[in-house]
Amino acid sequence: MSEKNETLVTPQEEVKDSRLGFLKKISSGVFASLLLPAVLKTKQIQAAEQDGVEISLPEQKDDEDVILRMMREIQRALAKPVEERHWAMVIDLRKCVGCRACTVSCIAENKLPPGVVYRPVMEEEIGTYPNVTRTYLPRPCLHCSKPPCTPVCPVRATYKRKDGIVVIDYEKCIGCRYCVTACPYGARSFDFGEFYTNNTPQIESYEMQADFEYGREWKRDGKKSPVNNARKCHFCLHRIEKGLLPQCVVTCIGRATYFGDVNDKESIISELIGRPNVMRLKEELGTEPNCYYLV
Repeated sequence: MSEKNETLVTPQEEVKDSRLGFLKKISSGVFASLLLPAVLKTKQIQAAEQDGVEISLPEQKDDEDVILRMMREIQRALAKPVEERHWAMVIDLRKCVGCRACTVSCIAENKLPPGVVYRPVMEEEIGTYPNVTRTYLPRPCLHCSKPPCTPVCPVRATYKRKDGIVVIDYEKCIGCRYCVTACPYGARSFDFGEFYTNNTPQIESYEMQADFEYGREWKRDGKKSPVNNARKCHFCLHRIEKGLLPQCVVTCIGRATYFGDVNDKESIISELIGRPNVMRLKEELGTEPNCYYLV
């Protein structure tokens, strides 16, 4: 009789082992590339968020996820002077399923209070019953090249940066809301200092967390900024300058949102805006939006 006892393996255990093996393979390959920029909080990403340390990306592959390609292009753009970059976004409406993951992730990233939404998703029903369908249109700030919101600000609190991003200086903003009225896209909100847990026994601690817009810590304390300020999408500028993509881009389940430097002619953004099926909202106004849509 053999000294080693043979272990019988049941069909169920074989299936279990094969599944585990499969999961290990995909977790080390494809899934790793998908989750790296969006979910995994590696030491490198944490360091980049806190100290500006460059993120080390995996070795480039021909079939890598588009998220990794865009992160490489962001790092390439950041190596140039700020005036030589021009950030833009492309949203493929054929891929958008209206899940609103971008809306929710933006709220979480920027700690947005009630009434302040940077990335709403417009919804429209087309057709006549029973032949109906729905279309979805995510609408961040379009970061116009000729923004109508900037000249109306009496204190110059809102302005366009050299890299094309339209921003708000919370410390200068007096809350007049002229810019909110001037925006033809409805892309600006006003922070009235509200909480989701108003009229409950206590304001929950998670609503008091600071946000880090524009690379600064903004504590939600009393009536200090950004309370009583106009607010808007800023393409997650605090992430871009660390080599990370805007939060809405990495959480899009259908990879419908693209971001990059249009001055980089080898970038995916430059490829997409050159397609014949690209359009911009209300182009007749002459605002020259830097958010494009594929239809």
